[in-house]
Amino acid sequence: MSPELTAVLLVATLVVAYVVVHRPLGDYMARVYQSDHHLKVERLVYRVLRIDPDTDQRWTSYATSVLAFSLVSVLFLYAMQRLQSRLPLSVGMKPVPPDGAFNTAVSFVTNTNWQWYSGESTMSYLTQMAGLTVQNFASAAVGMAVAIALVRGFVRHGTGQLGNFWVDLVRGTLRILLPLAFVAAIVLLANGVIQNLSDPTTVHTLAGSTQHLPGGAIASQEAIKDLGTNGGGPFNANDAHPFENPTGFTNLLIVFLLTVIPFSLPATFGRMAGNLRQGYTIVAVMGLIWLGFIVACYAAEFAHPGAALQLAGGAMEGKETRFGVSSSPAFAVSTTLTSTGSVNSMHDSFSALGGGVTILAMLLGEVAPGGVGSGLYGLLVLAVVAVFVAGLMVGRTPEYLGKKIRAREMKLVALYILTMPLLVLVGTGLALGLATGRSSILNPGAHGLSEVLYAFASAANNNGSAFAGLTAGTPFYDIALGLCMLFGRFVPIVFVLALAGSLARQKPVPETAGTLRTNSPLFVGMLTGVTLIVTALTFFPALALGPLAEGLS
Repeated sequence: MSPELTAVLLVATLVVAYVVVHRPLGDYMARVYQSDHHLKVERLVYRVLRIDPDTDQRWTSYATSVLAFSLVSVLFLYAMQRLQSRLPLSVGMKPVPPDGAFNTAVSFVTNTNWQWYSGESTMSYLTQMAGLTVQNFASAAVGMAVAIALVRGFVRHGTGQLGNFWVDLVRGTLRILLPLAFVAAIVLLANGVIQNLSDPTTVHTLAGSTQHLPGGAIASQEAIKDLGTNGGGPFNANDAHPFENPTGFTNLLIVFLLTVIPFSLPATFGRMAGNLRQGYTIVAVMGLIWLGFIVACYAAEFAHPGAALQLAGGAMEGKETRFGVSSSPAFAVSTTLTSTGSVNSMHDSFSALGGGVTILAMLLGEVAPGGVGSGLYGLLVLAVVAVFVAGLMVGRTPEYLGKKIRAREMKLVALYILTMPLLVLVGTGLALGLATGRSSILNPGAHGLSEVLYAFASAANNNGSAFAGLTAGTPFYDIALGLCMLFGRFVPIVFVLALAGSLARQKPVPETAGTLRTNSPLFVGMLTGVTLIVTALTFFPALALGPLAEGLS
């Protein structure tokens, strides 16, 4: 079977799977967040934490809760890494250095899961399970909670209340992520992903040397690392490692897991908004961009110049050849368009233009379909921009879902949109301008710029994947990228919640003949155009100096 046909079948299988689960999963999540009923185990959690689950919060209280929970999570995870040699299941691991522990704690709490280290030689079993895996659930649940809060901002009228963060956090974890991750872990385990607490196994190789093969609770972490769009794997090779991703079926399942909730959340939005077509509009934009980027990446990889590469069917270096080179571009695009960071190939080994596609995918803001929760609220913010532009064209106050988009809302939207480019471009500039940053670049020239740009794009967008040619495990990059992850995650969240509170206080505006229909094919095109144009205008100079210059040279 040709690589092209294999690629078509792979993408078609994923599309069919998304269509099948979109409405059922989206409707289920809407029922979870709209329910007035608390489960017994949830009531126990609320009692222990002294939380009144029936109290709504204004956006300021909601944001304070998000920040407080995340701060405590960072401190707890930092302490666990520093003390892991004294805790159970240490399997001989030493304490993580302070700058590395800071970077990792921030990374997993912000849903980034950037890894400067090799998991099998740095983290104990307890740190992996009770620290990193727990944050895979918690950080994903936080993103979903913020998205639901923004949806409530559009839906509610005459009140600044957005719900209760603690209730949204607990429900997202116990009713959505935990059951889905449990099922996914069982399926992965049944298909060869390992799950144990055994000490590393020493084996003798054919060459006469010895090798230590680590074990661990891999299936359980693999399930939530992908389902929650986290991406941090227990092994350095991530999903190229046969203990994490042993077969072609698990490879396809992993791509499905890392995109299924982001592609289903628009149905949740449509159900809560009382207009399913609004949800279909959002998911159509996500799907169009996702398919477009997959086609672009496949074209760049299959058309790589050179007789040997043409005969091989593409640029083979760094690709996942166990399942065919066709699996790598689809995996790479899906992981960089979400905030996952899971990889089954080395993006640094892609062709210059193929690697540029993965960078651009992150620089979109990861909204197609984006991270768990963050993809939906990111695209809804861009939808506000689209209706604002349309309003300027016809000379009337823009409206979206019955809410006027006034000066206050647009200021918050502008601040949201400017945060990520500021972090990426300033961070990249500092890294290239300082000797401590330049010393980590192993490939000078345009490719070196691409590596640094990729690192800061990954951190600021809370993705976590990397161009592996950059030596990022240094104090400079640990701290710089850690700060990028913090500001890239929580500053936009504060602006989103402020926007939600502003919208929730408004009274509904009746629809008139001049109201822009935001559930039409026209709006799908407008929103897609705004998403692409905002990115193109912001990052084209940086991309021109990096992947474009290398690809056209």
